[in-house]
Amino acid sequence: MSLFLTRRFFYLFTALIAGFVVAFFLPWLLGPMEILLGAAGLLTLLDAALLYAPTKGSPTPLFGRRVLGDKLSNGDDNEVKLFLESRYRFGIQAEVIDEIPHQFQRRDVLFEASIAPGQTQVITYQLRPVKRGEYEFGALNVYAASPLRLVRRRFRFDQSRVVPVYPSFLQMRQYELLAIHNRLTEVGVKRIRRVGQSMEFEQIRPYAAGDDPRTINWKASARRAGGGSDTLVVNHFQDERAQQVFCLIDKGRVMRMPFAGLSLLDYAINATLVMSNIALIKHDKAGLITFSNKPGAMVPAERRPGHLRTILEVLYRQKTQYLETDYERLYATVRAKIKQRSLLILFTNFETLQGMERQLPYLRALSKAHLLLVVFFENTELRTFLDAPADTTADVYNQTIAEKFQQEKRQIVLELQRYGIQALLTPPQLLTVNTINKYLEFKARGLI
Repeated sequence: MSLFLTRRFFYLFTALIAGFVVAFFLPWLLGPMEILLGAAGLLTLLDAALLYAPTKGSPTPLFGRRVLGDKLSNGDDNEVKLFLESRYRFGIQAEVIDEIPHQFQRRDVLFEASIAPGQTQVITYQLRPVKRGEYEFGALNVYAASPLRLVRRRFRFDQSRVVPVYPSFLQMRQYELLAIHNRLTEVGVKRIRRVGQSMEFEQIRPYAAGDDPRTINWKASARRAGGGSDTLVVNHFQDERAQQVFCLIDKGRVMRMPFAGLSLLDYAINATLVMSNIALIKHDKAGLITFSNKPGAMVPAERRPGHLRTILEVLYRQKTQYLETDYERLYATVRAKIKQRSLLILFTNFETLQGMERQLPYLRALSKAHLLLVVFFENTELRTFLDAPADTTADVYNQTIAEKFQQEKRQIVLELQRYGIQALLTPPQLLTVNTINKYLEFKARGLI
């Protein structure tokens, strides 16, 4: 029997017990206390009878269900809805406990709701996973109480379900929608003025107000009759298309460091998914290579229906033991698999200049055949530490050491640029937008 006593019940009977203790010293109170005890017992039975009273046209007086997507987006707030429908003839107070996966480590998924007779109540909350994989949801437990609130009846709705957590497809959809409507500036993507002539000729068309006068085709205009502005024609260009863009993801130990609960590896995976989608929208080809102590997964650069889904599935399945990265094998893989000059976006992390210099020969070799962008991460916790006031000598010493680490990160950027290698030092939370900005800058400058 799924019946539980409420706090109100315990308060009531605690008061009755206290009354009987007082009646031991004042015998004239014993009779009234026995009457109150009998009334309390009858009210408890009445309360239970109300909760178990049959309802017309339904086997159960209360129905509940959980609604969420087929998959969750890693690092994002995913919406979960709980629907509660009451078929009681009176209003009830419901306490809802949702059995969420243990990975969330939350103990606050308990909600209270008042449901009118015959009405439906919707409870909405958010879940933010920080690790890819399968998450198992349990049952939905609802404890219903009548207006008397002496006992509660438990309803358990078996909603056991395994839901996969994929790389951040919610972030990908957001950027995709903004890119389609030319609104990427709303999330920090810069408007970059095109320089050079990294464009393909498409057609000649009549001049229109606002066209760049430098694109006027004077020879074609002279061949047209007349001589007015309505006879002017301009050369119309389109961006060069079908360039190859490969995201190279380091799965070594340097990518294990967490920020806001998410590892650097998962930040890189989320950014790769968004970057691949933006490249496809810009009519380029998107590819993928993962690596650590040995070569990992590879997706050739293509632009075909369903290609983004392939990249998403490969990113979802990435697992690592965070071993030492072998850049020599990465270079051998790129040299064997990528024959056409491509943009290589390398997601990795260098904490020291010495650590970068050990890999510099392989980075230089990659940059000779391809446009290489090395993306690594700023330690935002150090920045917070540096911004805090230094009250003691120890604080000054620690901040001096922290500033040394920060300066070394900036020195890595300068050292890479000295050898003609593009570099991007970015906070983890700005990884996606800063990478897109670099990609669009390269296209505007005609580097790819």
